[in-house]
Amino acid sequence: MTTREDALVRVARISDEDLDPAEVEAAVSGPEHGAVVVFTGKVRDHDEGQAVSALEYSAHPEAARFLRACCAELAASSGLPVAAVHRVGPLTIGDLAIVVAVAAPHRAEAFRTCAELVDRIKHDVPIWKRQLFADGLSEWVNACGH
Repeated sequence: MTTREDALVRVARISDEDLDPAEVEAAVSGPEHGAVVVFTGKVRDHDEGQAVSALEYSAHPEAARFLRACCAELAASSGLPVAAVHRVGPLTIGDLAIVVAVAAPHRAEAFRTCAELVDRIKHDVPIWKRQLFADGLSEWVNACGH
């Protein structure tokens, strides 16, 4: 049996392929929604004053289950359709690391829910980021948080 929140989780996936924001947006869009907020997190070329050359994301084998749980909890509390895809593997500057979308009748609730979902994913889903710096050094970010 499919629950209402399961039906509202349109996409919840960990991927080693390039991410497509249009796919994630389309998953939540519908004629009843006047607002669709899509967040794209990209690999930037710096972190705290250091030049970053690339990133690598690694995920726990159960990361997709954690991602789905985050999406289902927020869908249940908001009543809004949600979608999220997080990338794993090597990424270069400008690559998309995460795409999250939320649709709502009005923009305020879509923005609020999308921001909350991104924060929950970053906090609750066991995905670890290794930053590779231009000087050849690297560092794991938030590796102890999960």
